[in-house]
Amino acid sequence: MSEKLRILVTGFGPFPGAPYNPTQPLVARLTRLRRPAFAEVELSSHIFPVTYKAVDRELPLALDRHKPHALLMFGLASRTGYVRIETRARNAVTMLWPDASQARSRKGSIEGGAAAKMFGPHTQKLLRAADSTGLDARASRDAGSYLCNYLSWRAIEAAEADDGPRLAAFVHIPPLARDGSPRRKGFPRITLEELVDAGEAMLLEMVRLARRAS
Repeated sequence: MSEKLRILVTGFGPFPGAPYNPTQPLVARLTRLRRPAFAEVELSSHIFPVTYKAVDRELPLALDRHKPHALLMFGLASRTGYVRIETRARNAVTMLWPDASQARSRKGSIEGGAAAKMFGPHTQKLLRAADSTGLDARASRDAGSYLCNYLSWRAIEAAEADDGPRLAAFVHIPPLARDGSPRRKGFPRITLEELVDAGEAMLLEMVRLARRAS
């Protein structure tokens, strides 16, 4: 491809129960990487407020601004001690937990129709990339019913559009303390540095996949 490859990397801000969201420093570190493989790649970032309205408003704006060929999204899974590569988005929204603006969904689904939307076979390659760094990474068929799943659904919709990114992927990471150390007792000791290594491997794989798809 003659134009520079563009990858948009996203994370989330804090939300009820998670005053610190480690996706923010992870996204910042990944988009500052300087590697020969990224010489012809434009890395951009966006941090979403954890509200449904913000996703609906800011995702189209970010896609229009950056016009990415691929979208790599990160979210926090506060009860999981490993990295989850999501393979699909469920047509589900929790009616129990409010978002960061205290808004609750009034229905249990995102829209009528299919029960799920699939990211695609490229998720297996991202899983292998993350696993190659020695981190505990696993495929997941359940992105939950909160904002991570909601963003995943909207991102897959965007990737299905003619003018959208060719690839989209969502990765859940475990909680960390503000100093980058593991937070939850009883979980494997995954650190921010290890997440950056795994994120870099997945980002490199997204670059390769996006080049082939564009």
